[in-house]
Amino acid sequence: MIASAQTSRKTRRIGLALSSGMARGWAHIGAIRALTKLGFTFDVIAGCSVGALAGGCFLAGQMDSLEKWARALTKRKIVTYLDLRLRSGGLIGGARLVEDMRKYMGTSKIEDFTTPYVAMTTDLVTGHEVWLDHGDLVEAIRASFSLPGIFPPVQINDRWLADGALVCPLPVAACRAMGADMVIAINLNADLIGKSQRKGATYATAAGFDMMNFLKENGEEKKLSMMDGLARRVFRRDYDGPSLFGVMTASLNIMQDRITRARLAGDPPDVHIAPRLGHLGLLEFDRADEAIREGEAAVLRKQPELMDALEILHNRHPRVGRNEPI
Repeated sequence: MIASAQTSRKTRRIGLALSSGMARGWAHIGAIRALTKLGFTFDVIAGCSVGALAGGCFLAGQMDSLEKWARALTKRKIVTYLDLRLRSGGLIGGARLVEDMRKYMGTSKIEDFTTPYVAMTTDLVTGHEVWLDHGDLVEAIRASFSLPGIFPPVQINDRWLADGALVCPLPVAACRAMGADMVIAINLNADLIGKSQRKGATYATAAGFDMMNFLKENGEEKKLSMMDGLARRVFRRDYDGPSLFGVMTASLNIMQDRITRARLAGDPPDVHIAPRLGHLGLLEFDRADEAIREGEAAVLRKQPELMDALEILHNRHPRVGRNEPI
């Protein structure tokens, strides 16, 4: 297991909770990088949606690969991942994403990790949280980011599972249940409401960019021709307001913010790190550079609090310098 602090013969376990957030999830890369530079190690990790992806890649030793892939994304590349399949329970099949995850993580099993890990999902029938802590890593991550209406749900053990953000966008409780004495939470949903309005726009562009306009402006007639009438109606705007897809993403913003606040009120983390990402749209995966920088900056802003929390936990953490800068 990754080393953790000890004091008076008692092992103190540190948990890392990684929230949902779609494109804002690249901030997890910067935050994890910054925490490890400070000398932090993690004894348990719980992630929701893109947080499950970041946490899984970290444990699988694929953070460099994830960062390289994220920084290379452009809007054009994002469109190539949109394998529209309206009869599959979601707008996007997600086959290409899974193919790329398999390329780096193969058939890794969660139980093979020496560090306990949970991918947060939601049972579509019961509405209960389902914590995936064993089995195929890629399948667990895929289920955790299966946002209803966007990606089809994943069937695991006779349950249809969808995005964990529906019930628990920030899995602090999961870290505590796995034995964490101190929980560090990276919350990507704390800077959203009222800040996604673009200057000069008359509607909230929560997704970040208009897909139909992008396809037209970039000569993607082939992709447009492949979109049937229903798909066009989902992404098209015929008036000065959001498309159906825009309504879905804006609603997701609100839902994640409100659910996260409610869950944090009942079970707050010991250190709450909240990158300032309200200006990023949920589909602006091509802005990884900004998100990663802000993730690191958010940890830097919390450095004194992080050190104080460790001191309260066990006087001194032997692997972290009290005043070491990043």
